[in-house]
Amino acid sequence: MSTSTFSRMSILNRYYRITRFYGFLKNLSIKSGIILGLLIILFAALEYYFIDANAILNSIAKLFSPWYVVSLFYLSETFIGFLPPEAFIAWSSKMAIPWSFVWILATVSYLGGVTAFYLGRLSYRLSPVKRYIEKKNAKHIENLKRWGGVFVFVGAMLPLPHSLVSFYAGMIQFRAKNYLLWALFRFLRFYIYAHVVFYIL
Repeated sequence: MSTSTFSRMSILNRYYRITRFYGFLKNLSIKSGIILGLLIILFAALEYYFIDANAILNSIAKLFSPWYVVSLFYLSETFIGFLPPEAFIAWSSKMAIPWSFVWILATVSYLGGVTAFYLGRLSYRLSPVKRYIEKKNAKHIENLKRWGGVFVFVGAMLPLPHSLVSFYAGMIQFRAKNYLLWALFRFLRFYIYAHVVFYIL
């Protein structure tokens, strides 16, 4: 490692320490682990005491067209992220080719984020909308301005709504090329979570 590279890394590390990024990442990682653990416990409890979750997933797979479910997921990943991706990953486990559907879901999630990003860019031109969003979501927007692409990475990997992070990135005129690259970590998130969900099911 060259001296200049080491110097840049040291400066970057110091910046993240000063802006409390590491503490933010630690807390979010803990929350992510807790949420995933609670989902596993809840699913196991429901399965054992109340309902046959596998039967419900099988029924959904039979009743609804895969493209209907995928379209619903796209809307969720574009607007607010109101439906948890884990539920759709669980649904994909009941498909004839589950891993293919995991990658379809990951692609749809990525494209939903891209749509949200460009909607954010559009909102930048609408001053009343921009002022309202900045007021209501000042903390996330400030973090995005501080940490840039790393915050997009956090939104792609951890339980921050990916669509909202993408929307804010567009709104503050984050470089599209950088956003598109950082958001690719969304695929890694789906790969990791699918292994966990498939193991449970």
